[in-house]
Amino acid sequence: MRMVELIEKKRDGGSLSRQEIEMFIQGYTLGEIPDYQASALLMAILLRGMTDEETRDLTLAMVASGETLDLSDIADVVVDKHSTGGVGDKVSLVAAPTVAAAGLPVGKMSGRGLGFSGGTLDKLESIPGYRVDLTVPQFKHQLREIGIVLTGQSANLAPADGKLYALRDVTGTVPSLPLIVSSIMSKKIAAGADAIVLDVKVGSGAFMKTVDEARALAEHMVRIGRGVGRKVAAHITDMNQPLGCAVGNSLEIVEALETLRGGGPADLAEHSLTIAGEMLALGGLAENLEAGVERAAITIRSGAALAKFRELVVAQGGDGRYVDEPDRFPRADYVKTIQAPQFGYLAAMKASEIGVAVVALGGGREEKGQPIDHRVGVVMHVDVGDRVAPGASLFTVYAASPEGLDAAATRILRCMRLSDTPVDRLPLFYDRVV
Repeated sequence: MRMVELIEKKRDGGSLSRQEIEMFIQGYTLGEIPDYQASALLMAILLRGMTDEETRDLTLAMVASGETLDLSDIADVVVDKHSTGGVGDKVSLVAAPTVAAAGLPVGKMSGRGLGFSGGTLDKLESIPGYRVDLTVPQFKHQLREIGIVLTGQSANLAPADGKLYALRDVTGTVPSLPLIVSSIMSKKIAAGADAIVLDVKVGSGAFMKTVDEARALAEHMVRIGRGVGRKVAAHITDMNQPLGCAVGNSLEIVEALETLRGGGPADLAEHSLTIAGEMLALGGLAENLEAGVERAAITIRSGAALAKFRELVVAQGGDGRYVDEPDRFPRADYVKTIQAPQFGYLAAMKASEIGVAVVALGGGREEKGQPIDHRVGVVMHVDVGDRVAPGASLFTVYAASPEGLDAAATRILRCMRLSDTPVDRLPLFYDRVV
């Protein structure tokens, strides 16, 4: 079957066979199918969806597009975690070293930003010298030696996803359940982790807009993971406002370091401890989630988690002085704090608009392969439910130009809504799927 026939079949609402899906994945991986045809099929999938069987076949075809890692010679259990993407989400930077410091190896291959959501790799590259291009032998060696790796996806592991991931980012095809499921789970299955914790975001700053949609995504990923013999658990978490305060690459690294030192925003600290606790429980180092959270908290209080993050940075070529002295991170040329124009209670903010504002500042990509400015971003000073007085600080913009600063400030102000009456605070967690 020709590629155009697959596009037309899915465009018209048909289901693709396993053989057709494998043909597409193999052809695109080898460069035999051009971006414009792959983009057309991705858009058809976004609009028409996929059955459970199609999604499973797509996931396994992407796994089969390259090598798979066997980590059984490194440890009895290696754990991984993944977030479906949000604004200000730097949980991996806190949870991964915390879990590794507690004695459970963490082998994580992360991604770059998608759409308005930030990427762990882009954040880590704020640290001068930090390498995100480890080979598979280097990945396994480092995991064996220090018990933690945070690197980019190996070109040899699920290479189809690497190509499709970048294409989705610039073709408006990111928020598709089957494409998200297959992207996440193909990487996780290929990377060899025995236990996987999924952080499924929901809200205005997530690709899943309702709890029901997020639950469907979580359940689908858990089923696929368990179907291939992995231990999997998922948490459905709020993304109607940024997680923590900082949105932007080096700004988020600094905030993660504050959290690893036992400070940082309360929501980020609680969220990170919960995910770390689930990783420890799923990996067998804690009896249950509550015991895992307590063990994670002890690891942060002792300083072991921060020390493990520094060990990770140095092992991957990064300058450890930036961990010790966060003031070393360069500051944006233009910085301005925006104040509240009137009294009120913060009723809502559109997290996706804040993410888009940071992308427009240069902190993300609007075109495939575009370089980013690690200095720029936004730091929010209020959360939904806060009482705001006239003149109170709402947020600070870090920009490379006065024009960029003004545009970002205007965009973010427009997405914030004040109420005359008190407003409930947003929950951090909505559900747990195990």
